[in-house]
Amino acid sequence: MNALRRLAALLCGIDPGMRRMLQYWAATWVLYVICIVLLSLQVAHGLSDPDAARGLMAFGACGALSFYGLIRANGVFKLAPDQLAVAQAAFSLVCAIWAYAISGPLRAAMLTMTVVIIVFCMFALRPRQTLMLSATAIAGMGTAMWWLQAHDPLRFPPITELLTFGYLAGALVSTALLSGEMSKLRSRTKRQKRELSDALETIKVLATVDELTSLINRRHMNEVLEREERRHAPGADTCIALLDIDFFKQVNDRYGHATGDAVLRVFSATARAALRANDVLARWGGEEFLLLLPDAAPDDARAVLQRMAEQVRAMTVPGLDGRQITFSAGLAKRRADEPFADTISRADKALYQAKEAGRDRIALAPADIAPERRYGSR
Repeated sequence: MNALRRLAALLCGIDPGMRRMLQYWAATWVLYVICIVLLSLQVAHGLSDPDAARGLMAFGACGALSFYGLIRANGVFKLAPDQLAVAQAAFSLVCAIWAYAISGPLRAAMLTMTVVIIVFCMFALRPRQTLMLSATAIAGMGTAMWWLQAHDPLRFPPITELLTFGYLAGALVSTALLSGEMSKLRSRTKRQKRELSDALETIKVLATVDELTSLINRRHMNEVLEREERRHAPGADTCIALLDIDFFKQVNDRYGHATGDAVLRVFSATARAALRANDVLARWGGEEFLLLLPDAAPDDARAVLQRMAEQVRAMTVPGLDGRQITFSAGLAKRRADEPFADTISRADKALYQAKEAGRDRIALAPADIAPERRYGSR
């Protein structure tokens, strides 16, 4: 298996763009092989000149191999995919014209290959390029037909060549016009896909982020807690803190809800700036916030909250007339295998006790307080 992978890497490279171009090349190579087999059958049944047919086979095979080398060395030549596609299409058209000239009574069948070449390019070229390639095919095949009927009118009757050229020109023009319509559909599909992707991203943000504070919302925080429960290693400390802005209702009543919203926004930005790299702060509801402190002992978590409290006291909120904002917090250490819902419940009880003790303080859940520590701390 490793040997096959190394062989594939040797033949096709490792660059995704190059591999995609080689896939198109492989499709054209299959078409060349089919045409070579059919030409061999024509020669075997006396329908084509053997020397001319063998010359075309050698020309087609060498050209196909040359394009493989060109694609593999594209890191040096830096040709755009559409440039390579135009070059391969032009080469294929030369082969189709040559095949038309030597196929005798089967020459009309070669016209289908001309149309196939243009159709194949519809997926790689812009409409203008496809139109120019169709015009080149019409001019090239028309010149070949004119020359053949002029030099060998018995095998190539003028009226037959004229009518054949008309059918071919109509088919190629129609194909070029359809290419333009297909390009429009493809562009529309890409635009709709991009719009859908943007809409899904917006929905994702709306579903996970609180619009006012730009913090994650309660729903997404519950998902974070579920992941943390699965990730939590035995013996690792994790703490939960529940925060509540002090006297927030008074702020709304006295200064208005617009100022209250400003308090929430400034508080959220200030609080988030005081966190450690792995800490997660979420708006839990109203003026209440939930803080997850992974890999943190209670003393470490308290230090984070105290730093946050100092920065919140120093923050300035427009329209608040210099009034100081503070918060109360309840802190709980998660016990071994304890659901986070229970930890949050204990942190909520500690928050209630912090408020009862006068607010603007951090209270540790009673079961987590060391015997020598007193309850409540600023």
